[in-house]
Amino acid sequence: MMNRRKFLGQVAGVLLATPLVVNGQTAGRVYRLGILHSGTQPTSDTALANWLSSPLRDLGYVEGRNLVVERRYADGKLDRLPAFARELADLRVDAILAVGSSAIQAAKDATTTIPIVLFTGGDPVAAGLVSSLARPEGNITGVLIAPEGSLAGKRLEMLRESVPRATRIALLVTDDPGVMLKQQISETRSAASTLGIELDVAEVRGSDYARVFAAMAARRPQALIVGAQAVLLRDRKQIIELAAKYRLPAIYEWPRQVQDGGLMSYGANDVATYREVASYIDRIFKGAKPGDLPIWLPSKLHLVINLRTAKALGLALPPSLLARADEVAQ
Repeated sequence: MMNRRKFLGQVAGVLLATPLVVNGQTAGRVYRLGILHSGTQPTSDTALANWLSSPLRDLGYVEGRNLVVERRYADGKLDRLPAFARELADLRVDAILAVGSSAIQAAKDATTTIPIVLFTGGDPVAAGLVSSLARPEGNITGVLIAPEGSLAGKRLEMLRESVPRATRIALLVTDDPGVMLKQQISETRSAASTLGIELDVAEVRGSDYARVFAAMAARRPQALIVGAQAVLLRDRKQIIELAAKYRLPAIYEWPRQVQDGGLMSYGANDVATYREVASYIDRIFKGAKPGDLPIWLPSKLHLVINLRTAKALGLALPPSLLARADEVAQ
C-alpha cells in the first residue's frame, strides 16, 4: 500500500480544430480529449470542466480552437461507464481523462492503446490498474489525490481532537463497487479500530441523502467523515446542509467543501492537482508514453478549517489544531 496519498478522479474529451501554433505544437493540429466521469456534468461547464479549462489554457489548449472535448458523465449510474468508455475508444481520442476508480477500470477495459490519465484517490497498484507508481507501464498514468488509505488515521485523529468524547463516527460513501472505495473503507475501519472508535459506514445510492442522513443520525454518531469520491464533491452543498441539520462535525477531502460551509478538510491542494492533471494531458499530447510517466503524488497536504461552522456547531476547536491549519475561514 502507498504512503500518504490518495487516488480519485478522471476527465475525458475529443478535440476539434482550428490551426494554431502554441508551445511548439504542430501548426493546424487539433487534439482530442475524452472525459469519462462517474458523476454529473456541471451545468456551468461551458468549455471543459471549469477546474481543468484554466490550466489547459495556460498550456495552450483552447476548446473550439485546437482542442475538442468529448464528455461522458454517468450521472452516478456506474453501469453506463463501460459503454461510454467504448464510445471514447471508438472515437480514437488522443487521451482519456478518467475520474474515479470505476471510470478508470472501464477505460482500461475499453482500450490498451489510447493513453489514460487517471485522477482519483486510492492505490492503483493494489487495485491492479498499474504495475508501479514509479513506472506504471501499459497505457495508464496520472494524478493521485492523497490516497484515503494513508489519510484515514489523520482525519480520524482530527475529528477526535475536535470532538474529544467521540466514540462513534460515521463514514459517508456511495455505492460505487470500485476497488478504490473498498480500500478507503478498509483503511478507515483499521484506523478507527486502532483509535478505539466504532465506525458506521453509511452508503448512499443515487441522491437519497436525506434518507441516509436520517438513518445515520438514528445511530447517534458524534462526527462524520465524507468519503473522497467525485459524486460526494459534486453533491457537497446538500451534504453540508444535512451535516449542519444533524449537527455533525464533518471532515472532507477538498478545500471547496469547507469554503461552502463544511467544518474542515484534509488533503491535497486542489489547484496544484488540477495543474498536474493538465500537465499530464499536455505531455501525452506531445508524445510521451503514459507507461513511462511516474504517477504524481502530492508533496504537501492541506488542513482547512471553517471557524463559522465550528461556532454554529458549538465546537471550541483546540489551539493545537488551529495552529496546524493552512487556511482558516472566518
